Amino acid sequence: MAKITYVEYGGKEHVIEVANGMTVMEGARDNRVPGIDADCGGACACSTCHVLVAADWVAKLPRKEEMEADMLDFAWQPDPIRSRLSCQIKVTSALDGLVVHMPERQI
Repeated sequence: MAKITYVEYGGKEHVIEVANGMTVMEGARDNRVPGIDADCGGACACSTCHVLVAADWVAKLPRKEEMEADMLDFAWQPDPIRSRLSCQIKVTSALDGLVVHMPERQI
């Protein structure tokens, strides 16, 4: 289990305990955290679960796979270092304290 902080673009925080084996996207979806749509259901086939990982967590996460990096090209204003697809981040106890920020949404 890991405690993850989801920060909406406006600054509102949601601190959620997410079970090991789930993804960061599933934790947000199951707890109705706004800002992560996950239109493809976690298949890495869209970029609607795009998040910005807090800078101090970037090096602690597994590297992006090629498919994730390619899909991030479709995200709204991706950051080359901090952008991740939350459906591709598997939760483990090592992620306890992870902070992810929702980017500004394209209108």
